[in-house]
Amino acid sequence: MQTVEAADGTTYVLEKRSGESSRVRDPRTGETTTLPNDSLDFSATDDPLEAAADAVDADVRAVLAAAGNDRALGLLVTLHHQGPTGVRRLLDETTCCESDLLGLVTGLRAAGLLTPADTETGEGYALTEQGERGVENLLAVDGER
Repeated sequence: MQTVEAADGTTYVLEKRSGESSRVRDPRTGETTTLPNDSLDFSATDDPLEAAADAVDADVRAVLAAAGNDRALGLLVTLHHQGPTGVRRLLDETTCCESDLLGLVTGLRAAGLLTPADTETGEGYALTEQGERGVENLLAVDGER
């Protein structure tokens, strides 16, 4: 697979190249079309799989990339439902020990999905705007909101 760029800047995945035209697929929509070869830049270097990933909302991709496992994803969903939550409450309501929770939080903070927050019970964490949008959009795929 190879990506090509059309004159309007759209990135396509090349499916078949012939003498004067090529069949290309829009990786975001899956739609195929035939375009003249002279309107395509065949030196595009985008990875076809990364181009296909562009079909998924950027905030959802951030959540999926950072979560990595069910516990991290569950922490994001919990904070989405509960709002800013103190560390003590998170430790009481989960099976995480302090070091496990710190490991989850550290990765999610580095990804820009969590931020420290002051809560009624002390220090805790909240989702960032990107984290909120990502979890909200991911839950919407399953029909929840």
